[in-house]
Amino acid sequence: MRALRFVALLLVLLLAWLQYRLWFGHGGAGDVAELQKQVQQQERDNSGLRQRNDALAAEVKDLKSADGGAAVEERARSELGMIKPGETFYRIVEQRPQQVPQDAPAQEQQEAKP
Repeated sequence: MRALRFVALLLVLLLAWLQYRLWFGHGGAGDVAELQKQVQQQERDNSGLRQRNDALAAEVKDLKSADGGAAVEERARSELGMIKPGETFYRIVEQRPQQVPQDAPAQEQQEAKP
């Protein structure tokens, strides 16, 4: 009878130790949850990088195509500001409205008093 109690106590202690390792030990549920968060973050990062790579691959394909000269010309015009011989380049600069300082009405009132 005593041996049976000893075995039962040993099994209960073993179960408690295994439960502790499962929930709190190295490689337990907490570590798994943290790793899952890291995997989700990496998948989001990879998705963004995959989209960027697809865009760059499409741009390379466009530049290598038979009509790639038009794509090269477009990039030269937009990024480098190049123009063809004989063309005239016009730059239109819109004027920004002048910003009035917030304390300007108070200054105007003080200047008007003397």
